Amino acid sequence: MPDVDIRPAGETDWAAVAELLQVSALPLDGARENLGTYFLAVVEGTVVGTAGLEVHADAALLRSVAVTPSQQGQSVGQALIAAVRAEARRRGVTTLYLLTATATDYFARLGLSVEARGLAPAALQASAEFQGACPASATLMTRKVAE
Repeated sequence: MPDVDIRPAGETDWAAVAELLQVSALPLDGARENLGTYFLAVVEGTVVGTAGLEVHADAALLRSVAVTPSQQGQSVGQALIAAVRAEARRRGVTTLYLLTATATDYFARLGLSVEARGLAPAALQASAEFQGACPASATLMTRKVAE
């Protein structure tokens, strides 16, 4: 298996990120505006995964976690989430939140726990993901950054 490099996303990476999100049926709303806090998994020059951070004071949304089918099961998602958590810690974020419609079990294995949507901070509830990019049926999950 080729080596996977995890690196920060840049503006020139938007097309690759957008394509990966579309293929993964994840929302684009708000993603480009937060591209500066996204990370990419790259194999032999090709973007094979992404995960992002949308910071709101000391809370942040973990968003846009997507890995190409050929790389799933290879710990690429875990490596991306680790990079996002390190960036969150660097920015003074204490709690990560996530909305998911399909991957509750996956994120639970990574230490996130289900929480009532109404308990999310107001700033997160005003984000594009909460305001319709993610369905109202999406599950809110949370994890302390330092854990």
